Amino acid sequence: MADIEREPTVIADNAHIVYRIYGSVAPGANSPLASLKRIVTGKKSAAVREVHAVKGASFVAYKGEAIGLIGSNGSGKSTLLRAIAGLLPVERGGGIFAAGQPSLLGVNAALMNDLSGERNVELGCLAMGMSPDEVKEQAPGIIDFSGINERGDFSSLPMKTYSSGMAARLRFSIAAAKKHDVLLIDEALATGDAKFRKRSEQRVRDLRKDAGTVFLVSHSEQSIRDTCERSIWLESGAIRADGPTDDVLKEYESFVNK
Repeated sequence: MADIEREPTVIADNAHIVYRIYGSVAPGANSPLASLKRIVTGKKSAAVREVHAVKGASFVAYKGEAIGLIGSNGSGKSTLLRAIAGLLPVERGGGIFAAGQPSLLGVNAALMNDLSGERNVELGCLAMGMSPDEVKEQAPGIIDFSGINERGDFSSLPMKTYSSGMAARLRFSIAAAKKHDVLLIDEALATGDAKFRKRSEQRVRDLRKDAGTVFLVSHSEQSIRDTCERSIWLESGAIRADGPTDDVLKEYESFVNK
């Protein structure tokens, strides 16, 4: 199908993303005189270090696509996801534009540790805009999908008793219970056993069939191959390749195996 017939969901136009790391401040660095001197000279505080995490990213994502984001550690993959979600500003360039409100799912997504898994499912679904009746209908299936009760009644226990893998599976299960215009997944498919990965990869395919767009960051090349027909390779913040997953992975593997 030609691109002109497809509906864009995310457009990145020469997007540059810069974040700042604030360190310790030398004595007198924040004095009125020092602050005035920085204003006059245009120099930034030595305690602030800028990291140019994404450099001129440009691409268009379409409805029904699952796009893998690959690259070395620190290449800017998670930063780009956060920018698509609207959690990080674009420093300069044309910007990043998305249809609707993209939903970011990461292994560190916040759940309430002192509340039970069941209660977290209810609150998570309500936060995504489901009605109380919809939550009541879907909650049992979400818990079953996550597999947290396979070795006991963990859904009634506080989240703080869960392993990191159990918590990550529950986060994915909550987020994947709703149709999303754009779903951003950061490493969540890398958690759990092979049976859960198979279920979660199928759920990504189902989301695509519902005309959503999925972005997946994963260090598992097999997960990328199984779920994404297109991949974008980021290296040192710049896009090195964008195209069919098999082709992009071959380029990436040649790079890392040099």
